[in-house]
Amino acid sequence: MYTTRNAWDAASHPADGAPAPGRGLRALVRTKDGWAVQHAVATVTDMSGRQVVRAEADADGAVTTPPLNPGVYTVVVTAIGYAPAASTAIATASGAAELGTLVLARQGGVELPPPGVWTIDPAHSKVSATAQHLGLSSVQGRFHEFAGRIQVGASAEESAVVAEIAAASIDTGNRTRDDHLRSADFLDVGPFPVISYRSTGLTPAGQDRWTVHGLLTMAGITRPVDLDLGYLGTSPDPWGGLRAAFRATTDLHREDFAMNYNQVVAAGITLIGATLKVELDVQAVQGERLPES
Repeated sequence: MYTTRNAWDAASHPADGAPAPGRGLRALVRTKDGWAVQHAVATVTDMSGRQVVRAEADADGAVTTPPLNPGVYTVVVTAIGYAPAASTAIATASGAAELGTLVLARQGGVELPPPGVWTIDPAHSKVSATAQHLGLSSVQGRFHEFAGRIQVGASAEESAVVAEIAAASIDTGNRTRDDHLRSADFLDVGPFPVISYRSTGLTPAGQDRWTVHGLLTMAGITRPVDLDLGYLGTSPDPWGGLRAAFRATTDLHREDFAMNYNQVVAAGITLIGATLKVELDVQAVQGERLPES
């Protein structure tokens, strides 16, 4: 690394309008959401293919080099987990070359938020399950108490998620029904108060989409469950943090978790459908802790 972002900013507007002394190639390396790709590496070669200089981006994604000889250069920027990007730079007589912002795409065309730990914020997230009722309409329940952590790696394969839900926090808007759902016929919350999920792998499924492979433990039974996951982007929040949003869905078969209770009403129609549609709308905050507010 040749300089810091602050040094670059201070040198970018000299009083006389001339290029700053000692300035060479300058570029910013960003994701499509505009976040810095830290420690990206820029390799500069001349027209004969000879490597002239190699520079590492700083924590702000800024790349700078010493002055270059006047001429045309090829710049290739690489970073772990991203597809390489190439650009052409023209160095002026002063040795300066401006590349502006280079956007790196995730390897395989799948984007992720910045690497690191992200903590799920229950106050701005939703965990719900919907069951068919009498074959006509549906009843939706929400879990109000849950927690989880997402570990975003440098690549999708290095990423993981763990989550826990308080089974007794189920709420369908009807006390009698909710008490029945907490009983041994369904969630059996007495001996099994926690529903847990732990990912075991991640497979790209398209732009900003993955299939999350994992193990779901519910009512004392563990089964493999895949989630269809979409990444919705990142945004600063009012408390000075950074948030990422995700949406995930899956279908669960009640019999896989020994939830076989049902009633048959007229004409053989069952009271409750055999399949549950699970929907997760998640906001996660970058870091180990949630904001105080």
